[in-house]
Amino acid sequence: MRLLTRPAPGPAALPAATPPPAVPPTGVPHWLPSAPCTPGHCLAGTFATVGRPRQAARCAAGIALVAVGLALAPLVRCCRPALRGRLTRAWARTVPAAFGVRVRIRVSGAAGGVPAGGVLVVANHISWLDIPLVAAVRPARMLAKSEVASWPFLGALVSRGGTLFIERDRLRALPGTVARIASVLRAGTPVVVFPEGSTWCGRRQGRFRPAVFQAALDARVAVQPVLIRYRLGAGPATAAAFVGEDTLVASLLRVTAARGLVAEVSVLPPIPPGAHHDRRSLARAAQRAVTGPEFGPPDRHGPPPGPGRRLEAGSSAA
Repeated sequence: MRLLTRPAPGPAALPAATPPPAVPPTGVPHWLPSAPCTPGHCLAGTFATVGRPRQAARCAAGIALVAVGLALAPLVRCCRPALRGRLTRAWARTVPAAFGVRVRIRVSGAAGGVPAGGVLVVANHISWLDIPLVAAVRPARMLAKSEVASWPFLGALVSRGGTLFIERDRLRALPGTVARIASVLRAGTPVVVFPEGSTWCGRRQGRFRPAVFQAALDARVAVQPVLIRYRLGAGPATAAAFVGEDTLVASLLRVTAARGLVAEVSVLPPIPPGAHHDRRSLARAAQRAVTGPEFGPPDRHGPPPGPGRRLEAGSSAA
């Protein structure tokens, strides 16, 4: 067993009572969702790792499985809905396992599983692994930033899977995106969104942006909260986090190196249609549902070593 050690933050990086505001880079719209999480601050620490041969095998197995999914996606979409759902869930659970991540899915007693038909599935956002994890619970069309389409492997996969893309830097495009989501929901197809609009490290969560919840109100469908957590041993882990200026390759290597990484997916009781009459109160209700006991208040985080960075990952804004 090896220990992977990353530089610990110095005194200037210690958590403070109130984090400084995120400072967007020049040219980035001020209204885009942001998080103070950075690789240098949030991913520092020591965790047990596997040997390099095993890490290489995990990388190869995971990439091969994604490639198989790409090749078979057109055929799977032609299958009957029930069979398509079973195949998608099986594949989605196998992808994290191939990368060395054990998956645990827990359904709240009051939840009884994700409702059938059109439902807005909302989850906190930590990693690129969140996509197959949510698909393992309920195959659905995803809402993702337009840049995801250019990601290696995953970009082609989500594009073929009927992903709905949002241009995050065009505020005027938001109403049209919400209308498209509502149309898909009315047709009886579930949609998955990450309403924080950016990835967080897993020690804290971002505020759920209310705009996308308007689609659930317009379509009169339930909202299904899902909580995602990553653990090493008995405590939370940031090894799977994909934040700030982290690259997909660096994140992939960190995930496949970690020994004993577990992804926990909790399906919580759905919020029925009509329970809330405006998108802000609906967003707050979903936020409360996915706030685990280990998380602090939304949008609260210790300061990073430098200015906060506007993140590129995420799904929705406003």
